[in-house]
Order: sequence, then structure tokens, then C-alpha cells
Amino acid sequence: MQVHSKIGFLLLLFVMASCRQNVQMKDKSPRDLYPGLFAAVQVSHLFPDSKTFPDCIPKSDPADIIEDYEEQKKKSGFDLKTFIEENFTLPEEAAKNYKSDIKAGVEAHINTLWDVLKRRPDKYNQYSSLIALPQPYIVPGGRFREVYYWDSYFTMLGLEESQRVDLIENMVNNFAYLIRTYGFVPNGNRTYYLTRSQPPYFSLMVKLLMENKKLKSDSVLAANKDALEREYHFWMDDKGLKKGASARVVYMPGGEKLNRYYDAGNWPREEAYAEDITAAAQSKLPKQEVYRHLRSGAESGWDYSSRWLSDGKTLKTIHTTDIIPVDLNCLLYHMEIMLARSYRTSSDKKAEEFMIESAEKRKKAIVKYCWDKGSGWFRDYDWKASKMTPAVSLAGVYPLFFNIASLGQADSVSLMIQHRFLKLGGLVTTLADTGQQWDSPNGWAPLQWMAIAGLSNYKKEDLSREIAKRWSQQNIRVFNKTGKLLEKYNVMDTTLTAGGGEYPNQDGFGWTNGVLMKIMSRQKLQVLN
Repeated sequence: MQVHSKIGFLLLLFVMASCRQNVQMKDKSPRDLYPGLFAAVQVSHLFPDSKTFPDCIPKSDPADIIEDYEEQKKKSGFDLKTFIEENFTLPEEAAKNYKSDIKAGVEAHINTLWDVLKRRPDKYNQYSSLIALPQPYIVPGGRFREVYYWDSYFTMLGLEESQRVDLIENMVNNFAYLIRTYGFVPNGNRTYYLTRSQPPYFSLMVKLLMENKKLKSDSVLAANKDALEREYHFWMDDKGLKKGASARVVYMPGGEKLNRYYDAGNWPREEAYAEDITAAAQSKLPKQEVYRHLRSGAESGWDYSSRWLSDGKTLKTIHTTDIIPVDLNCLLYHMEIMLARSYRTSSDKKAEEFMIESAEKRKKAIVKYCWDKGSGWFRDYDWKASKMTPAVSLAGVYPLFFNIASLGQADSVSLMIQHRFLKLGGLVTTLADTGQQWDSPNGWAPLQWMAIAGLSNYKKEDLSREIAKRWSQQNIRVFNKTGKLLEKYNVMDTTLTAGGGEYPNQDGFGWTNGVLMKIMSRQKLQVLN
């Protein structure tokens, strides 16, 4: 990547290295703080949700707790649950005590809920897994009591409609802070997420803030330029290896560079420790490989989906790092476009030209490796097998959202959406029913919006409106019945109040609220026009 100069780029690398060293020194995760105790709690299924213990806050120095644990566990009658309750403060679900007013309507509900889900700047606690953020932010809700990366973009869409631009700016600033501190945006602001990111939506967040601060759009871009550069470096750092795959970079057969999801860890996720051990035990692959694939699937945000399963059915065949995801590479295309724009604003012609060229190369590579003319759909590519994966998923709408698809390709995608993905309650996530939460019969707010907006880019307004209508009706139907907006929905059987998954459905819910507000605003404008 060309920055202002070779010296400037070397300085950036130095800062990145310093960030990584700081992570190692001060951000120990619960697994590191409580050796022995952590594993004992997680494998004993002490809590119904494996995320509970990693989110607990110790009442004293962890070293003292571990010393006490080693002594106490030897004694007759030792009770692990009692020990944990005496030494830790258990976390509460976000918005647990909030009671909605169904009669006030869903729009009033969302506007009220923003403040319920809002978190003020965090106080630093060296022993908490929570990474303190300097400005207010919105959490999704339920068990998700911290900020999440890609969730937040869709939450921001609703904040925009609620005229809460201040909160959008706060959250952009928080993500820029995380990038400047760690060199990337973690999955969420927890120490146990510091080995991975999530779908990179930061450039879209910056663009959204620019659109809402039109008179200051150039200053918004300038203020976040360094963060965009550092995040791009995180995704494009090949560790000096110019062939095959290294970290998140894959060199394709034609010499192109594309990207994959790749968690730096190869051990069970702390928030799903026992579940990952079980999955690894069922697989024929070495355990460390399975853990990496599971963790990388979590980085994708689609945890889990038939997209990542070599047999298309079972988690034991997960092979996430073998896959070039079409959606990830579309997001990185947008990052390159935004970087080019930032260099143009700062009159850095050479850097601008480099980024424009990089974006064009990526665009061509996405079409070359991910467009399946036979099915008329954009699909993921298995770089190890040198062929597209069989999975057909809503990730295929991303090239429409980012205007990468040709008109003919958009026509084909539109037909597929209409005939195979569109159900009574909106769009189904994939065409496979595996029991994984990012498969049929579930629908998710972010994918509905990417499809709705993507189709609009190609003047497919009737279909775009129909998706928006069906999805919003399902959201509102469940709200009128339960007083809740949920993380995901069963879009095939609309008599159900929720979709299934690896954990109980969560209410709140950040991105559902955001997309629904955006859709309702859009529908009002369409009526007026």
C-alpha cells in the first residue's frame, strides 16, 4: 500500500507493531487470567450460556482467586458454583428489565430503546474482559452487552432516521479508537475477541457519518483517514509471504490478491468453550485446525452457516479459512474506494491512483472467481479446491449493494432472489436447512437491507419494496404479539415468533431496530412520492 511516503508507511508499520505489543501486555483474556479455573467452569456447564463466565467481573485480584481456588478445590465438599458466586460478579443481560409499550407502536419503541441499549463511556477495569470505550455506544441487547462491529453499521442506519447523529459520531470515534489502539476493530469490545475482527464496515460507517455532516464531510474523512489506512493494513498484511495464503490474504492463481476470514487463535473460543471442544472432537481434522476454522467463522459474523461446511451439512466439516467470501471482498472493495477518496481530498495523487487500481483489480477478481454464470449467482470460492463452493447464500447480493455487478448479473440475481430466496416473512439466508442459525429458515436484518438497497441500485424497485414489506410486517407482527424486536426471524413459518440457532434468540435488538427504522422511513417516502 502506498501512503504519503515510504517513511510514512514504515512509521505506520512501527505503530502497528506497538499496538500488538500493547495488546499482549495489558489485555489478558479470562482464559489467561484464570488458568485451570476457566476451563473447569466452562466444561462443567456451570452456566447455561458459555458467554456468562468470560463476562464476569472478579471481586479481587485474579492471582489471589486462583491461589484460593487451588487450595479450596482440594477440600471435601468443594462446590465450584458457590466459589464462582463468592468471587465474581455475574453479568446481566442488556435491557433485561425494560418493558415495552406495544400500544405506543414499534417506532416509539425503537426510539425509546436507543437509550435503554445505550452505554456511557466505560470505566477501565484491568481485570474485566470489557475493553473500555471512550464515548457512548449502542449494544445489540440480551447476552450481547458490548458493542459489536458489523452490527453497529445497521444500528447506525436506525440512529440516522431517529436523528441521533451524535451517537453515530460517538460510535465511529470508538471504532477509530479501537483501530488506533489495536490496529483493527475487534469482533466486540472484549479481550477474548482480540484475535479476530468482523466484516469490515468501518468505511461504510465513515461514509454514513459524512452524509449526515455534509458541511463537514471532508473533515470527517480526514479525521478517520489514518484509521482507514490501519484497518486496510490489517486485512492486507501478508506477513511478507507473496504466494499462497498468509493471515487474511490469499494470492489467487492469476496473481490477484483476495481475502479470507482468519482468526489468529487456534484454541476454543472463550465464549463458546465447551461447544468448540465438542465440535473439534467430532471432526477428523486436527483440533487446532478446527478451532481456527470455528473462530474464523465467528469473524465472518455468519457463525455458523453451510457456507463454511465442506459437506454443506455438519459443523464437523467446517473449513472457513479455505474460502474466499464474496461479501468480505466487496466490503474491502469499498474500503479501497474510500481510501482513494481520502487521498484525493488530501491531494495525494499517487496514493489515490494506487487505491483506484487496487479497487478495480479486486472488482474484476470478484467477478472472475465468484460469479457463477450457470446459476446466475455470486458464490464463495474455495481457493484450496480451485472452484466455487456449492453454497448459495445471501452473500451473493453484496456485489449489487456495491455496484460491482453488471446489469445482466443483477438481472440474474434478481430472478434468483424472487424465485428461491423470497419467503412470506422476507429473504431466507441460504437455501440449506442445516440447523445452523445462518441458514434456512432464518432471516437476518443486515442481509435484508443489503438486498433491499442493492436491488434499488439496479432499479429493481418492485422486488426491493416487496422484500421490505414482508420483512417489516414480520418484525411488526412479532412485536405486536410479544413487545419485542428480535435478533433473527423464521421467514418461512411466520406463525413462529423467532428463528432457531446455537443460543436462545436475543431481544433488543440493535440491527433489527436499525433496519426496521430505515425501511419504515423509506416506505413513508415512497408513499409521499
